[in-house]
Amino acid sequence: MSNIKQLLARDETVARVTRSHWITLLPTIVADLAVSVVIVGVSVAGIVLSPPYTWFGLLLLLIPLIHFLSVWWDWRSRVIVVTNRRIIQVAGIVNKRVSDTLLEKVNDIVTRQSGMGQLLGYGDVELISGSDLGADVFHRISDPVGFKKALLEQRAPAGGQPAAGGDEVAALIRELAELREKGLLTDAEFTRKKRELLERM
Repeated sequence: MSNIKQLLARDETVARVTRSHWITLLPTIVADLAVSVVIVGVSVAGIVLSPPYTWFGLLLLLIPLIHFLSVWWDWRSRVIVVTNRRIIQVAGIVNKRVSDTLLEKVNDIVTRQSGMGQLLGYGDVELISGSDLGADVFHRISDPVGFKKALLEQRAPAGGQPAAGGDEVAALIRELAELREKGLLTDAEFTRKKRELLERM
């Protein structure tokens, strides 16, 4: 959460943080367990190494263990943050990638859940926006209905939200410049977001 706070601009607050559902890890879990069973079976049977060196083969269990931990760590580092201004996608630990979409640019929100998804609490959310990319799709995220509600609440707060004035836009552009100086936005992203803000005036 402390890393997320570093991405926030002045007066920006977090409404919801989510990530892909744990079900996305299931193929990795099954594959690594299968490899582990084979390693144990081969080691115990003494096919590769003869007794009493058979148990050294169990050291190969480090391979599926390290693989699972790397996939899990990557999964944990990928988060989707809804603030009162934008949707932020964060991925990576060493090589961090941050992208965002202004809430004002989201034109429609589509959720899709299969029967299993409704049972386990995961689904897809598609954001149709006015950005250059057109749409963002979040696959198999946890509680997609709650995620959609959080987006709707931030887009349409009680009492309505007036159009941004010149002072507000100027303040937002300054905040974007600060994010660019910190390396959290590229020059291209800064230019695009600046253009989007100016269009709101």
